[in-house]
Amino acid sequence: MTAKVIGLHISNGGVPKLPVELLEVKESGCLGDKQNDLRYHGGTNKAVCIFQSEIIEQLNDVGHPITAGTTGENILISGISIGELAPGTKVIFPNVELIITQDAPPCKTIKESFLDGYFNAISHKKNPNITRWYAKVIKEGIVELDDAVEIIN
Repeated sequence: MTAKVIGLHISNGGVPKLPVELLEVKESGCLGDKQNDLRYHGGTNKAVCIFQSEIIEQLNDVGHPITAGTTGENILISGISIGELAPGTKVIFPNVELIITQDAPPCKTIKESFLDGYFNAISHKKNPNITRWYAKVIKEGIVELDDAVEIIN
């Protein structure tokens, strides 16, 4: 299976982030996307949040009501094995290049996506690789739905 973009999301602050057809990615983040708490979100090393559909499916299988955009990801990708993303991994789209900088620690604002509010289900510290990732922008541009995704470790 070829890895591809299956969801793009932005918000005026908070979650859920709502779906869009394309995402304009700048060094400072995604145009039209805002974070409410800049102590923990945003900035050049946390410009884009990436998540995998395989993780959402795995969480759904055990009863969590998580869906695309509800945990604040900007780019939802499919076709990459869980555990393939890590700090230093390059994530390349046809017109944009990102590099993973760190995990995106979860907080209580996403608790509605989880059984009994257990948002730590996507904590990298508690469940390695079952997480969202922050990325720095290496090459600015547009990401579109169905764009191919290349992973370079």
